[in-house]
Amino acid sequence: MEIIISKNKQELGKEAAKLGAQLIQKAIQEKGEANIIVATGASQFEMLAHLVNEKVDWHNVTTFHLDEYIGIQDTHPASFRKYLKERFAHIVPLKKFNYVNGEVDPLEECNRLGELIREATIDVAFIGIGENSHIAFNDPPADFETEEPYIVVRLDKDCRLQQLGEGWFPTLDDVPVQAISMSVNQIMKSEAIICSVPDGRKALAVKKTIESPVDPSVPSSILKEHKAIWLFIDNYSAALLS
Repeated sequence: MEIIISKNKQELGKEAAKLGAQLIQKAIQEKGEANIIVATGASQFEMLAHLVNEKVDWHNVTTFHLDEYIGIQDTHPASFRKYLKERFAHIVPLKKFNYVNGEVDPLEECNRLGELIREATIDVAFIGIGENSHIAFNDPPADFETEEPYIVVRLDKDCRLQQLGEGWFPTLDDVPVQAISMSVNQIMKSEAIICSVPDGRKALAVKKTIESPVDPSVPSSILKEHKAIWLFIDNYSAALLS
């Protein structure tokens, strides 16, 4: 794991996007196309704002995304499909975007997406880490064993409080309790991972990610086992590191 500490989240987003774009373009040059994963949430705002302005042959890029709430329409302010359309997919001319649809039968949707991503080599995954150390919606204790690419998960209270705290929902009761999530093993199959984690509220999660043993109780700790991961943090999220 290579750790890059930036002054603030604006600088972090710029540096993470720059490296990610270079990796995407390298894959296109070598294979003629690239497959990527993009994440959502407040931690990805700055990175995505810079990524869409990078010089990438986007028409050769197919995209998957990590997760979506079950039962949320794509017009809902908290919808991750809405988020990604507005901040990424409707800005750059992608070859294809494989959205997670939380409005259909969840198991059928997991199977549909699983068949698609099994046929793809993911060249670059852009992800974040939650306040409870989750990656995607794999809350602790995360399933490190399943080989299913997408799974139905139950969101723990800390995860739901984060969504409330970021302003996506008016009350805790409005935050869904279930979601479709890319599994830990599927994320780890990516050729490269760009992990962007700004802000002081993520400081404990960053400390656990780096300093804790690899364990399902700290889902993000498994990232240390990946062969090509860059962890972008800022002075605020790095504040508790030894």
